[in-house]
Amino acid sequence: MTKTLPITEARANLTALVDRANKRLDEYVITVNGKPAAVLMSAQEYDSWRETNAILADKKLVKAIKQGGKDIKKGRLYDWEEVKKELGINV
Repeated sequence: MTKTLPITEARANLTALVDRANKRLDEYVITVNGKPAAVLMSAQEYDSWRETNAILADKKLVKAIKQGGKDIKKGRLYDWEEVKKELGINV
């Protein structure tokens, strides 16, 4: 859940907001003079967001992911046993 609140309210309730962001994954847009200035979110959500942006910034990887989706739709799949055999992995 994302909530927008002024910086004065955020400052007064910072401990509770951080706790809710951490435990419930709530997100807060903090405003200054009515304009968005910052976002408070859990470290877990922030890490996930950064990882997603890194993936999306890699055009080669995005292309490979899209191709993988097409391959799945067309039934071009390998099961794990086939992959291990092809790679010579004995697990």
